Amino acid sequence: MGNSWFQFQQFRIHQDRCAMKISTDAILLGTLTLAEKPTTILDVGTGTGVIALMMAQRFPNSSVTAIEIDEDAAEQAVENFSESRFSERLSLFQGRFQDFPEQPQFDLIVSNPPFFPDHLKSSDSKRNKALHTDEMPFSELIEKTGKLLSPHGSFWVILPPRQMQDFESLAEKSGLFPFQKARVKDSPSKPVYREISGFSFAKRLMEEIEITLKDESGYYTETYSNLLSGFLLGY
Repeated sequence: MGNSWFQFQQFRIHQDRCAMKISTDAILLGTLTLAEKPTTILDVGTGTGVIALMMAQRFPNSSVTAIEIDEDAAEQAVENFSESRFSERLSLFQGRFQDFPEQPQFDLIVSNPPFFPDHLKSSDSKRNKALHTDEMPFSELIEKTGKLLSPHGSFWVILPPRQMQDFESLAEKSGLFPFQKARVKDSPSKPVYREISGFSFAKRLMEEIEITLKDESGYYTETYSNLLSGFLLGY
C-alpha cells in the first residue's frame, strides 16, 4: 500500500503531502474520546484529517472544524474531507491555533499535539513542526482551549505519560480538570506508553482504564479489536 493513502471502512486518507502519517495515536484518540452528543467539535492540529473524520463518523449530528498550521497538510486534509460522505459537516482553518477566532464555543475539543521540546530536531521542517512544541506550547494550547470550550464541554488529548503529567498540572492551573484517563500498553509486559485524558471545567472523580493493544503472541487483543471495529478494514 505504501504511504500514499490509508483506507478506512467509511473514508480514505491520502497522506503523501503530510509530514505525519496515520498513527496508532490518532486511532486511539479517535476511538477513545467520549462525549455526550456533541454538536460542535474542534480538532486541533488535524494533519491528514483522520481524527476529524473519525469524529464526524462517530457523532453524526455534529459539525467538525479542523485546524492545521502546515499549508500542504491543510490542503490534503481538505481533499480528504471533500471526498468523504461527511464533507458537508467538515471545515478547516489553516493557521495557528493561537490565531483561531474565539467564537463560537465547542462542545468537544480533541488534539494529538506535538510533545517534543526544542531539541534533537531533524532536517525536515514540516516533521519538526508536527512533532515539536515550538509552535504549540502546552500552555498556549490549554489557554486557548479554555476560551473555546463550552461550559459543559470536554477536551481530550493523547500524550506519553511523562508529558501528560506536565499537561495535567498546567491544565488544572487553568481550571481544566482531568476526569477520565485511558492508559495504553503495547503488550502485557511493556510499560504504559500513551495516555488519553479527558478534561472539563468541573472537578469530577477520575475514572481510569488500561488498554493493552497486543497479547504476548503479538495479536491484537479483543479490547483493541473492538475499538477498531467500524473504522479499520477487517474489524
